[in-house]
Amino acid sequence: MQVGTVIGNVWATRKEDDLTGLKFLFVQPQGPTGSPIDVPFVALDRIGAGIGDKVMVTQGSSARFVIKDKELPIDAVIIGIVDSIDVESR
Repeated sequence: MQVGTVIGNVWATRKEDDLTGLKFLFVQPQGPTGSPIDVPFVALDRIGAGIGDKVMVTQGSSARFVIKDKELPIDAVIIGIVDSIDVESR
């Protein structure tokens, strides 16, 4: 899993039939301190996240099975909206 912030919406009027009605967002991955790491990516959103929300994302083959009994052609899915992160400093 990875934590990131939603930085935008992705609109696609034409897409794979199984993706019709699903919402996609741009996510900027972040490290434990909130600093950006890596490049933004597109993730499926089924939980109602919006721009500015800090989210948890799962990527890879497990993302394909977010809808029961159906494999979707996706690589990342938002699985939670983060309320807070506590990182112990040393």
